Amino acid sequence: MNYLVAVLSDRIKAEEAYSALETETFPMQAVAILGKGYKSADEYGLIDPANEAWKQVRRMVVWLVPFGFAAGLTFNSITGLNTFPWAGALGNQLIGGLLGAGSGALGAFFVGGGVGAAIGSGDALSYRNRLNAGKYLIVVRGTEAQIRLATPILRRFRPENIQGYETAEALS
Repeated sequence: MNYLVAVLSDRIKAEEAYSALETETFPMQAVAILGKGYKSADEYGLIDPANEAWKQVRRMVVWLVPFGFAAGLTFNSITGLNTFPWAGALGNQLIGGLLGAGSGALGAFFVGGGVGAAIGSGDALSYRNRLNAGKYLIVVRGTEAQIRLATPILRRFRPENIQGYETAEALS
């Protein structure tokens, strides 16, 4: 499935663009306006990448922290490192396990997308920010030919941004 997303500065332009698509006999069930008074990002299904990243981080923590603890404990047991003489053999193994667990948590954060969630990344987030700033999105969903037909129509309204996307469904 292909998508075309145009960012328009105000409601009037968004409605005019919608009407222009309608007069070109474009299938209107494939066109949506997002913005104040219309569908929200959540209603349309525009995922929040930060929420998805934090879910991924939590899923990875479940596996990586215990694995890291076991790996740190095992590594210290095998090597016999005596980094903290005051802790004794068992204490050093437990400290090694805790350090391994911490490494697992860091790995879950960095690999799971925590950096992107903390800093902010992805097109979905920029579209959400534009909606929050009072802009409107026209989203056209369809075949490649339909997207090619819709692109010049939307360009007439001088959108701030126009971007096409192709989902994995279309590739399979």
